[in-house]
Amino acid sequence: MSSDVVNSPDDTHDQGLKSKKLSWGKLRRMDSLDMESGTVHGHSHHGPKDTKDWSVILHLAFQSMGIVYGDIGTSPLYVYASTFTDGVKHNDDILGVLSLIFYTLTLIPLFKYVLTVLKATDNGEGGTFALYSLICRYAKVGLIPSQQAEDREVSNFRLELPSKSLQRASKLKSKLEKSNFAKFFLLFATMLGTSMVIGDGVLTPCISVLSAVGGIKAATDSMTEDRIVWISVAILVCLFMVQRFGSDKVGYSFAPIICVWFALIGGIGVYNFIKFDPTVVKAINPKYIVDYFTRNKKQAWISLGGIVLAITGTEALFADVGHFTVQSIQISMCTVTYPALVLAYTGQASFLRKHHEDVGDLFFKSIPHRLYWPMFVVAVSASIIASQAMISGTFSIIQQSLSLGCFPRVKIVHTSTKYEGQVYIPEVNYLLMLACVGVTVGFRTTTKIGNAYGIAVVFVMTLTSSFLVLVMIMIWKTHILLVISYVVVISSIELLYLSSVLYKFDQGGYLPLAFALVLMTIMYIWNDVYRRKYYYDLEHKISPEMVKELVGNTNFSRIPGLAIFYSELVHGIPPIFKHYMENVPALHSVLVFVSIKSLPISKVPMEERFLFRKVDPDNLYVFRCVVRYGYTDVRYEEKSFERLLVERLKEFIREEMMMTPTLTHSNRDMTPTLAHGNGDVVSGELQDGLINGENESEESKQIDEERRQQDVDKDIKAIDRAARAGVVHLIGETEVMAEKGSRLGKRVLINVGYNILKKNLRQTEKVFDIPHKRMLKVGMIYEL
Repeated sequence: MSSDVVNSPDDTHDQGLKSKKLSWGKLRRMDSLDMESGTVHGHSHHGPKDTKDWSVILHLAFQSMGIVYGDIGTSPLYVYASTFTDGVKHNDDILGVLSLIFYTLTLIPLFKYVLTVLKATDNGEGGTFALYSLICRYAKVGLIPSQQAEDREVSNFRLELPSKSLQRASKLKSKLEKSNFAKFFLLFATMLGTSMVIGDGVLTPCISVLSAVGGIKAATDSMTEDRIVWISVAILVCLFMVQRFGSDKVGYSFAPIICVWFALIGGIGVYNFIKFDPTVVKAINPKYIVDYFTRNKKQAWISLGGIVLAITGTEALFADVGHFTVQSIQISMCTVTYPALVLAYTGQASFLRKHHEDVGDLFFKSIPHRLYWPMFVVAVSASIIASQAMISGTFSIIQQSLSLGCFPRVKIVHTSTKYEGQVYIPEVNYLLMLACVGVTVGFRTTTKIGNAYGIAVVFVMTLTSSFLVLVMIMIWKTHILLVISYVVVISSIELLYLSSVLYKFDQGGYLPLAFALVLMTIMYIWNDVYRRKYYYDLEHKISPEMVKELVGNTNFSRIPGLAIFYSELVHGIPPIFKHYMENVPALHSVLVFVSIKSLPISKVPMEERFLFRKVDPDNLYVFRCVVRYGYTDVRYEEKSFERLLVERLKEFIREEMMMTPTLTHSNRDMTPTLAHGNGDVVSGELQDGLINGENESEESKQIDEERRQQDVDKDIKAIDRAARAGVVHLIGETEVMAEKGSRLGKRVLINVGYNILKKNLRQTEKVFDIPHKRMLKVGMIYEL
């Protein structure tokens, strides 16, 4: 089958008929399932992301306070303590550090993320994965060959591009598409960014809870370090144990608590600023940064690892934008978070100028005595909220990685009927809990955890900047001078911070890199074999002609029932079907080959998720189906997967038959059909009529309509009979092994690494909630 000529989707019906009449002799039947599996018709994205209602935006801005800013908001608990690890050597060093904090907060969270990066959302979704998806849609850099040109017709797929194209954008796109190294590097960078954010999910709870609980030391001398550690461990265990209930249950308490937190730290900052040393306002002069580096040289550079903790959680601005809107994040950051943080750090600097000895417990020492216990309670609450946000973000990121084929199958539980983005992954939750407890007990102090935390934070920021430069050049077509300015200012700052945090590699900095190494090893093994299996299926796929021959073979008996064959192959029928036919001489009365396809967009609407095509001849009742998901879509539906599939199949039969002026089954078997660019199908009989200039009479049209309705009823009854007789789910239980003569590395990767992961993780039937009593596994060995 081929698709030599495809008309523009914007052609009208009449123009389509006319063009077919002129070129009938040159056209061949096209496999419109391959075409349309990347197409969604008539859908536009709606929801809060598109809203212009300011009451809704302000409401979302308030809600975002509790989800987005918990991490960056709790940074004042430990920034100065992590920066001045050896105490304050010179009073003006405090001004230098305050100036660094002020300009870092202004340039990275405010300018880079709020004013620039938030514009690079993928249909409202953010994060490293969203940026990668955006690039994959514009340039063919994905490593799985399931993309089709028609993918660009998906409404959520379209990119709003400037009309003026620049030569460098085309050159960069062409280079990326031609370079296998670039494709692998982009995927590698995405995996690294994902792994580092998951590392954040481990370290944020540890450092936040330890810092907050450590405030007890300022009130009583009987609180030892051991007690603080074990109280923190108890809080962390409780935090992870309640994850199964979902953050929706306590979501409404988050925003008020964080708002109270920002009000308190901002208010206390103003109080300390006025009471102790208002002259710290001169830190706005960057001269104090130069003086700080001149005085301290290498030690000033090393201390950047503590200062960078002031912007931890900034990536959450981008990663969590999918739950809110760009405007709501911008409003909450500019009006509440940024001013409160600047006031808090300024007030702490004023207090520290008069109390050098209190730098280790600066946050709680700088609180007025009467506010100490209320502040302690709010601080612990805020640290738990910060931890909750990062844990939830980790679950969302892993859900996105699954759709890229970069993470082994795990159970995704949707904890809220109201907020679709809230997910819970039991296996990952308990692994995170063990990692958090291990880090807290092993490191014991926020200083050591801070060394590890900084590396994870800066790595993700640097990767985001790299992806953003590609977006600026290829998609936004930004002026080259602005791109260079961005790289010189923002990227150079981030690389300076990265060099500093890497210096502390042996003091705890190795931890996030160790996490990332383990995660990336798992992701690489899974993705590598996933791609090899896809290419194997592609090379050994069964043509529709062979299916006709196999199904039409008189040696095979047709038994009542509906059989669903599952596969990830989009471009045809997988080889496992032939393997099944060679061993089982019976076929069900209705066959549906289901291909699972993940599109690099956030969501595919439910009404457009299933795409069907009949395999000729019609009386065999063999169908191909592509089921499309976005990377944030739910794969556990309210209705069972098989019920949805049967309903959509019947809808497809009604729609196809009613828009195809075909007379009878025998007619349909014998008459060639021609597909319009807009998806309509015209029978050979109607085409002959158009070519010969013949017109159907009203009576003929009515007869056709009646026969068409009879055919629809007949096909629907056949599907219903088959469904009532029983639905059987046929799943390929493929054993994977390296082909003979493979090099040692490949044999270890496939025979050992992948098979260990496969045996210990969730299988396809669990992903689609398939009943075990009606499941049949077909064994086959793939030599890759």
